[in-house]
Amino acid sequence: MVSSASARNPLWHPFADMGAVDGDRLVIARGEGSYVWDDEGKRYFDATASLWYANFGHGREEIAQAVADQLRTLDSYNLFGYNANEPALKLAERVSALAPEPGSKVFFGSGGGDVIDTAVKIARAHFSHTGRPEKVHVIGRVQGYHGTHGFGTAVGGIAANATGFGPLPSDISHVPYDSAEALEAEIRRVGPERVAAFFCEPVIGAGGVLLPPDGYIETVAEICREHGVLFVADCVIAAFGRLGTWFGIDRWAVKPDMITTAKGITGGTIPLGALIVAPKVAEPFFTGKPGAPVLRHGATYAGHPVACAAGNATLDIYERDGLIPRGRELEKPLADALSGLASHPLVAEVRAGLGFLGAVELEADFLASDAGAPNRLQRTAREEGVLVRNLAKGIAVSPPLIAGEAELDLLASALPRALDRLV
Repeated sequence: MVSSASARNPLWHPFADMGAVDGDRLVIARGEGSYVWDDEGKRYFDATASLWYANFGHGREEIAQAVADQLRTLDSYNLFGYNANEPALKLAERVSALAPEPGSKVFFGSGGGDVIDTAVKIARAHFSHTGRPEKVHVIGRVQGYHGTHGFGTAVGGIAANATGFGPLPSDISHVPYDSAEALEAEIRRVGPERVAAFFCEPVIGAGGVLLPPDGYIETVAEICREHGVLFVADCVIAAFGRLGTWFGIDRWAVKPDMITTAKGITGGTIPLGALIVAPKVAEPFFTGKPGAPVLRHGATYAGHPVACAAGNATLDIYERDGLIPRGRELEKPLADALSGLASHPLVAEVRAGLGFLGAVELEADFLASDAGAPNRLQRTAREEGVLVRNLAKGIAVSPPLIAGEAELDLLASALPRALDRLV
């Protein structure tokens, strides 16, 4: 048998230099709570909640039981046309009841990427079916990340992620992530009569953990309202406690037209995404009148009964254990744990204080001399027993919401040592 760590294994990793990965894989063998173990038995603090999603940690028996029970009852069935299943109906009701807009509809997908593409298509379809088919333009933010599907790659504002793939979907532009004035100017440049939607992460995640300026979220939401542009809050990372509320965007007094979610909706245990659509946006598709438009779009596994069973069990855990507020309760302790890194000579900036996530950006001259420094920092942190996320200019952390003082103390001690080992 060929080991999964072998250089000859055919597994192709996302976002990876396969020449460097081959023969040097970190094979995660099991997980429990805030920790995971590799295939050699070494334990690591999962300081990234895997990929921003293991919000209640690993090894929850409730999820395993819910999945097993559902597999024995109804292992799968599609949601197309008039088909439904009880776990999907129940989860849709629960998610809708939590949404900022009463009566919101819930469209399930397989994960964040296809939910983003769904949001773009629904935005354009909404205007097409309300007599404004020219409203197709979509505006994203520089450094924004909206997955790697077609529309998501184009709407995302990380240039490297869009390089080398040829032409991407058109009628898309980008504005600086921190300027509401730039959004206003771009809508006027394109023409409000042509702009369908603006996509906005409450806190930009993969683009660097970039926090919004004070008043930014409220201002861009109002600009969209004034110009008849749909405000789409991309909360794939922010939702389900990461910012201390159910959806992240509900920390601000705004009511998005659509909210994209995934990751934390099952704690990452099974792929699932949910798009929350405000009633006024969904209305053309729900009139019940003869000839009403049909949204000819959907994923094969949308509303999969096993994924939705995991989602329902996940919401039970969040509610029972009081985990949703933890993202807000822990934001200052995390910022305090990272604050000592700001004085390190290799560090340009530490960003934290809004939700249970943060980033450490390396000094520009050091990055210029060593472009691989973020990868090396990820590796040295791993050798110190902490798994972090490497970004273009540094690293990010987003621990499970169950993490406590011991885990934050480990971060505060391990990361300076990891930085020292870079020189």
